[in-house]
Amino acid sequence: MESGNIRRHEEADARAPLLSAHAVALEPAPQRILVKEVNWLGDVVMSLPALRAIRRAWPRAHLAVLIKQELASFFDGARWIDEVIPYSVGRGLAGIFDRRRIVGEIRSRRFDLCVLFPNSFESALWLTMAGIRRRAGFVADARGAMLTMKATPPPEALTGHQANYWLAMVRATGVADGRADDFAVDVSGPSRERMREWIAANRKRPGVPIFAIAPAAAYGPAKEWPAGRYGALIDLLARRDDAEVVLVGAPSERAKCEEVAAASKSGAMVAAGHTNIGELIALLSLCDGFIGNDSGCMHLAGALGIPTVAIFGSTNPERTGPMGPKTRVIYRKLVCSPCLARTCRFGHYNCLTQIEPDVLADAIAAMRAPS
Repeated sequence: MESGNIRRHEEADARAPLLSAHAVALEPAPQRILVKEVNWLGDVVMSLPALRAIRRAWPRAHLAVLIKQELASFFDGARWIDEVIPYSVGRGLAGIFDRRRIVGEIRSRRFDLCVLFPNSFESALWLTMAGIRRRAGFVADARGAMLTMKATPPPEALTGHQANYWLAMVRATGVADGRADDFAVDVSGPSRERMREWIAANRKRPGVPIFAIAPAAAYGPAKEWPAGRYGALIDLLARRDDAEVVLVGAPSERAKCEEVAAASKSGAMVAAGHTNIGELIALLSLCDGFIGNDSGCMHLAGALGIPTVAIFGSTNPERTGPMGPKTRVIYRKLVCSPCLARTCRFGHYNCLTQIEPDVLADAIAAMRAPS
């Protein structure tokens, strides 16, 4: 089943203003806008309301996104983005030349406004060296002198959901205004067809539900439910729902996915390492539900609108929980939670180990039940 929440905006609709015309007033109006995107998949999803706010505020401007190479395919289906500029920075001497090349490419495009979603000094330095006259962002990392449209994060940006952080930045700098629920993730048609073919070639029982599971998390073990529990969950879903499971994640997470598949009797398809981000989005859109740790995959699934069960351990679901109409967080708020640590300082990981597989299976079943 494909996600019922995939919003297929026509270009005119995607660029229609959400707010009144007086919400933003830059003079002269920008003609060419560059947004430096954030560097983690989950953050890209949570920054979408701010990015869409910029698009809607300036519907006639050329809107480009500067983003890490490995994340660039996130925008494969986004027709409302005019240009995606991928980059990579090597180590040592190669990195110096890479940085010079990035600055040169940006300069050649003659942007008249740039908006910095990351708080890093280096991102501001690149866009300053590229000669972009108007540079908007939060003051952080000693870069205030390089920003021409700057603000300090207001208290409300530092509490509540992370999506409000970037919205507060574009609002406070006078670039745009928008809504936190404007986070539709676009699915590439060609990627969806490739993933349909991949599923057909790898599944064992056509016609049964498919659940995506993301058992890894880049942050560390304090965000990862144990592999053995995931194996038990796969078997439980097979017994209860006659379901198949596809294990998703980054190429670096393939070993973890294979460990989880081996821990189950039913087995699972392993997609980690076989998809780029655009194909991962398409694959998730074809699934009947998602279960996983606080991760980029979790954010994608929630924003796509498929039933999403998110397991939280060391992190705070009020700050980085999944966005979307069909999401549920499983969180054992212990006296030490949220600690925001990569590893448990007590060594027990009770916030994760106290969650049983049947709790997750019950949660996904409840969200899929007819209302």
